[in-house]
Amino acid sequence: MKVIVTGATGMVGEGVLHTCLNHPEVETVLVIGRRSCNVQHPKLKEIVHKNFHDLSSIAEQLSGYDACFFCLGVSSVGMKEPVYYHLTYKLTTHVAETLVKQNKAMTFCYVSGAGTGSSEKGRLMWARVKGKTENDLMKLPFKAVYNFRPGIIEAGKDMKFTNKWYKYFVWLLWIIKKLSPGSITTLEQIGKAMISVTKSGYEKHVLEIKDIHIAAAR
Repeated sequence: MKVIVTGATGMVGEGVLHTCLNHPEVETVLVIGRRSCNVQHPKLKEIVHKNFHDLSSIAEQLSGYDACFFCLGVSSVGMKEPVYYHLTYKLTTHVAETLVKQNKAMTFCYVSGAGTGSSEKGRLMWARVKGKTENDLMKLPFKAVYNFRPGIIEAGKDMKFTNKWYKYFVWLLWIIKKLSPGSITTLEQIGKAMISVTKSGYEKHVLEIKDIHIAAAR
């Protein structure tokens, strides 16, 4: 399969990218980012594009792909709702609308988050915005849309873009694995699950951690 990955200079996107590059089912990976991911690989193509709210200048280069693994996102910490809405809902749906025009048979995998509110009416601002983003993505005429809601994520080794705070909590992971293994997933599992649902589908369109584990193991 040929896939597009966004957010490759973030923790989740980098992990998904490396999983795709090492997976036998993936033939080509196109990374679209505001800056280079600085990865060299025979399967990898890259477009550096600053404005994700306007993809018109590169739209023709985005055709012929089977899937988009959308891992681009921002933290809502300290952010007002209109700004977060613009950077999350508006940006994501614009990219998706551009891609579906170029690839009618594309599968779109969106990294949302555990606790996202499908009702769009929850108390938490970010959960409402993510919920609306999930809901409206599923209205687009893709082959399929899958919303991924990972919770606690274990990073891979030698990742360059792991969140800065991760090193302060990594010692807790082994405890979580012992006490609540169902509440943690790995970057590799997320990537494998995306490849799996693109290839074989999945019975749910919102994948919680348990679903990610199942899809990744197939």
